[in-house]
Amino acid sequence: MAKYIKPTLETKFHIDFQWWQKKDQNLKIQLRSQACPDCQERYEEGQTFDWVNPETGEVFEMDMLWHCIHQECSQKEDFIDDHTPMTTAIFRIFIANNNKALTPMEIHEKLPRKSPEMILKTIGGRVVYQGIKPFATAL
Repeated sequence: MAKYIKPTLETKFHIDFQWWQKKDQNLKIQLRSQACPDCQERYEEGQTFDWVNPETGEVFEMDMLWHCIHQECSQKEDFIDDHTPMTTAIFRIFIANNNKALTPMEIHEKLPRKSPEMILKTIGGRVVYQGIKPFATAL
């Protein structure tokens, strides 16, 4: 069992794709729920591409929907608004940033309605929301 290390405001987080596999969760369904109607209509189940994590070099097979959300949906005003739940907003921030690892301080810059401390309290606990985990634990 891995030792739990309490994250801080300087801890980097990301969407851990392996978490989705280990939990037998379907990331593609989650992505589809984040996509705008245009992207949902355009991409069929099973269209994939190889995604390379820019920080680790790990290669993951990713749904084409990711690319559409990253490139198109994330540019729309309502992608993250005042009614978007915090964990969903954070998940969408990581998609918009192509899953670049971010600290709670950096997330706060993109989600100013929540304090860095509240962001850390939400994603830095033992409960993992939508695969968002400290970056170091994925190595």
